[in-house]
Amino acid sequence: MDQLTGLDATFLYMESETQFGHVSGLSVFARPDDPGYDPLTAWRAEIERRLHLLEPLRRRVRDVPFRLDHPFWEDDPDFDLEYHVRHTAVAPPGSDQQLGELIARIIARPLDRRRPLWESYVIEGLPDDHFAILSKIHHATVDGASGAELLTLMLDSSPEGDAGDDPALGSWAPEPPRSDGAVLVTAAAGLVRKPGRALVLGARTARQIGAATRNPVLVAAANQLRSNLRGPLGTVLNIGRERHPVGEVAGPLPQGMAPHTPFNDRITAHRRFAFRSTSLTSVKEVKNALGATVNDVVMAMCAGGVRRWLEDHDALPDKALIAMVPVSIRTGEEEHRWTNRVSAIFSGLPTDEPDPLERVRKVHEAMAGAKGLFDAVPAEQLTDFTQFAPPAVFARAMRTALRLSGRFTPFNLVVSNVPGPRQPLYTAGAELLHYYPVSTVVDGQGLNVTVQSYRDTLDVGLVACRDLVPDLWDMVDNIVEELAVIGKAVGVDVEL
Repeated sequence: MDQLTGLDATFLYMESETQFGHVSGLSVFARPDDPGYDPLTAWRAEIERRLHLLEPLRRRVRDVPFRLDHPFWEDDPDFDLEYHVRHTAVAPPGSDQQLGELIARIIARPLDRRRPLWESYVIEGLPDDHFAILSKIHHATVDGASGAELLTLMLDSSPEGDAGDDPALGSWAPEPPRSDGAVLVTAAAGLVRKPGRALVLGARTARQIGAATRNPVLVAAANQLRSNLRGPLGTVLNIGRERHPVGEVAGPLPQGMAPHTPFNDRITAHRRFAFRSTSLTSVKEVKNALGATVNDVVMAMCAGGVRRWLEDHDALPDKALIAMVPVSIRTGEEEHRWTNRVSAIFSGLPTDEPDPLERVRKVHEAMAGAKGLFDAVPAEQLTDFTQFAPPAVFARAMRTALRLSGRFTPFNLVVSNVPGPRQPLYTAGAELLHYYPVSTVVDGQGLNVTVQSYRDTLDVGLVACRDLVPDLWDMVDNIVEELAVIGKAVGVDVEL
């Protein structure tokens, strides 16, 4: 029985009647040449034979009595695969808009916390005899990187299947659940040192923020507190943690609040989902012509596409928008494989710049500056703060902060670019054609743009509050078409 980290638990505490902590992915498959092929039966069988490898799918949340500490993961003693794997369809002709509407309705429902926090929907009725699988899983269970790893474990690298998935190589039987008393004893062992460790962490982080912002008063105060915590007391409080030397760091600090837009408001429980694909090869040709990165081009596509949407709604701010960009801090040496190892940087998104090439240049500069501050204050320390607040207090604080963000906008939207597999993947002989990311939104930030590459394709998925962005398909079209606009400016013939 493993305990959720503070960051993992945050995705549980944030949930309310209107905002949810799950993320999803929409996989589109080409049906194999087999008249009797049944996607539901095939997919359920693929998960069943891999279940011993798929720990996040077998475990449920176990709360600590009186919410004295973060919850634990425990095996579901009544695991029911048929409950989690479901079947649905869109009516012919099965257009992208019909599929997007179905996905929007499914993701607008919370997961049942009495069971493992995932659902999977096999969706038929798509054109060309394709079918889709929507995988819906709670962010408390996996982050983007571990979610991508989970996906590869669930799929094959060849149509014939992977020999390593043979159930004879491993099996799974649930451990019996522990009593409330046993859970309390386990939780109590980690509670003793938390207040002291929070003090150590706060002093170290304050010093690094002070140095990053060139604030000598903050640095001096933090160093004084830190010096008092060295010696025997510091040794006790830092048991099991690396001691960090005092050093100098420097970097820029973002200025001011984000400008207001129509999608920066309180959200409802209802969602929209829109998706499109474009050529990853074209993105690389554009970035090579500009001496930029793939991420620079993706961010510039988002800046140009959102700018056009804001102009069409007479809502374009004079200032650049601010994007929150998730960043993996996974090292590969984590003790626990299935947990969140993610932080974020905050970068200007130059929606105030009319020239497409200048948008790429400004994105590059903004991301470089944002990474400077991110590197100055180790993300490990910022995520560690989530370990210390009592769950009941943390949950209220999270919901209050998200409600306030509907009035005060620290950033406008989430933009995430996730590198995916370059080789083809399969399930039970069916070839994966596209993998569209389906993320989440919260109060104050009612728009999420996530991009994932697969083979030579860039798959773009937009999620928004249904009431704040009623024409989400226009926005996703704008973002994809922006690649052609940038390509034309540098003489690259873009294939959309």
